[in-house]
Amino acid sequence: MENLSPFCTCTDTKCPMHPTNHDKGCAPCITKNLEQHEIPSCFFKEIEDKHVGDTYFFEDFAEAVKRNKENK
Repeated sequence: MENLSPFCTCTDTKCPMHPTNHDKGCAPCITKNLEQHEIPSCFFKEIEDKHVGDTYFFEDFAEAVKRNKENK
């Protein structure tokens, strides 16, 4: 299936929410993340080369932003 979200940087194509696995773009991923109080991995990839940690909660993203700012 074609990726309807060409800006998607997620590499977890086995995830059922990945845009290559359906025709709904990023909506299912964002919906799932909001329900779990998480940030999609593509947001982390925008500020980090590699995500540190196993969780993607709002607090994890805030820490990643802080680390990125300190390293500039």
